[in-house]
Amino acid sequence: MNLLLVKTSSFGDLLHTLPALHDLARLRPDVNIHWVTEEAFSQIPTWSKNVGTIIPIAWRRWRKHPWKAWHSGEPQTFLSQLRHQPFDLILDAQGLLKSALITRLAQGERHGFDRTSAREPLASLFYHHTHHISTKLHAVTRLRQLFAQTLDYPEPADPPDFGLNPKQFITQTPTRPYLVFLHGTTWKSKHWPESHWQKLAQYAAHAGLEIVLPWGNKTEQIRARQIAQNIPDACHVTDRLTLDQLAGTLAGAHAVIATDTGPAHLAAALSIPTVALYGPTPTERIGIIGHAATRLIGTCPQAPCRRRTCPLTDNPDQCMRAITPEQTWESVQKVSRP
Repeated sequence: MNLLLVKTSSFGDLLHTLPALHDLARLRPDVNIHWVTEEAFSQIPTWSKNVGTIIPIAWRRWRKHPWKAWHSGEPQTFLSQLRHQPFDLILDAQGLLKSALITRLAQGERHGFDRTSAREPLASLFYHHTHHISTKLHAVTRLRQLFAQTLDYPEPADPPDFGLNPKQFITQTPTRPYLVFLHGTTWKSKHWPESHWQKLAQYAAHAGLEIVLPWGNKTEQIRARQIAQNIPDACHVTDRLTLDQLAGTLAGAHAVIATDTGPAHLAAALSIPTVALYGPTPTERIGIIGHAATRLIGTCPQAPCRRRTCPLTDNPDQCMRAITPEQTWESVQKVSRP
């Protein structure tokens, strides 16, 4: 059976899909998986040995410059790849109108979330078959259930297995133990104060640990340098990393401390001791999962408010600020490798 999987973004969402693919490989080894994903994340499907063909789409780039994209011929090439062959089954694991449209352009029997389960209910109109999956479940569980219902096998009851091995990413042995600070995130309300990061770095340096600071854009690069400025000898601000390089950096870490960001899910999926800091976002549905994963949650009467700015004060990181460096360092010491 040839299955077309449509799950285009984002970083964390794609990682949440890996346990379902691991289930599928065990329970339906006859299925060949073709995965449509945003070009920026096209390395992630390569991490799963269960994925065959990867069909990248540059939707984020195309929508910024639609005429330039059209004249480049890239959308036409994508459509040609998508319609190169009919598929026995097409699964939209995203539940958005844009992902539903991709399924409609492909050839095959279309499956997806029903209107009460999809993130955008109208997406359900594009499928031949819809499936009800509770929105109260964690994203990983929702996807495992969606795959099970679509491919007609019993829903697995065992803990999720991402099918990732840290050794597949490590290219060299670290010379000294180090922590990784994943300080970058999207909303202002999800940021941890720079002063807290700096204090945590001091605790780590005093314990003889190096601090590695990756970044993904110019703003994050500036923040990384500001975090490192007081103890530059103990901090290493990386160059810009590919996803494979980031995975290798996380895989060799003593522990990882992160805000609510996609790479935090990767650290947890690799079974690296990870402490994730949460404020306005709900952990029960999108929090990190892993046997070495710890979640610290900011205190606020309205948390999780799901707001990009704090509804109570002008301070955008109010509930995140309540998570202290001392509390975080204590958690790091409990979970980190000996």
